[in-house]
Amino acid sequence: MRSSNPVFSREGSFTREPGYAGFGGTGQAGSPYGNPYAGTQYAQPQGQGPLTDEQLYQMYNGPSAGPAATGRMTLDDVVARTAMTLLTLVAAGAVAWFTLPFENFGFAIGASLVAFVVGLVVSFKRSVSPALILVYAALQGFAMGAVSHAFNTMLNGIVIQAVLGTAAVFAAMLFAYKSGRIRVTARYQRIGLAIALGFVLLMLVNVVAMAFGADMGLRSGPLGIVVGLVGIGLGAFFLSLDFAAIEEAIAQGAPQQESWRAAFGLTLSLVWIYMEMLRLIAILRGDD
Repeated sequence: MRSSNPVFSREGSFTREPGYAGFGGTGQAGSPYGNPYAGTQYAQPQGQGPLTDEQLYQMYNGPSAGPAATGRMTLDDVVARTAMTLLTLVAAGAVAWFTLPFENFGFAIGASLVAFVVGLVVSFKRSVSPALILVYAALQGFAMGAVSHAFNTMLNGIVIQAVLGTAAVFAAMLFAYKSGRIRVTARYQRIGLAIALGFVLLMLVNVVAMAFGADMGLRSGPLGIVVGLVGIGLGAFFLSLDFAAIEEAIAQGAPQQESWRAAFGLTLSLVWIYMEMLRLIAILRGDD
């Protein structure tokens, strides 16, 4: 099943590389009649000299090669790369928090726009670029740090609440996906992506209206609460697509480098949820 997440669904993403093979099945394999290759020598590849019967026997009886040995993507790789990406994002956010005046959004807007462009390049680039992914995380983190500082200055403690809320959504979605309560089917993806497209278009219309001095009330009052909840729900939907794409990539034996693409997708989803959570809590606490 292919994911509709644009980060994961492009041609060439998460495909099995040829040439991965191990010796036999899992565990130890051996012959009850002793070494079947005694007295025989076999040539090693690339002119490394002949294999002795003892070396070949040890290889035959050894465990099969695992994902780490064959360069395939594992869940540990995804966790490690995601942690690295999020730490970069948090570190850049801390820099913005402690260096920028809370009312100065110029640098934050600039960083956010550049991060958007870099994110598009990463999403549609055929090969994985860890450097670009970390650049995106740094730029996005800088913008989020400035915005978070402004919100926290007006509503003390709101950032901690938003972080905890984001973590809760992530944990709930991971549990729901692993327990089978949520199944990422083709119909599920079509419905979710249609809602996401409508949500994004509505937000764009709202931005244009605000630029001309009109207020559609989508980020304040009761309607703002509904919009915030829908936004968080869409972020959770994106997480489910990420989980499904990662699971499929590991099952297909995707190359280890693709764990960076998985980390990027998870970071995008978590950033979306955090920003929507921040706005929703601000509305609930009486600030629009």
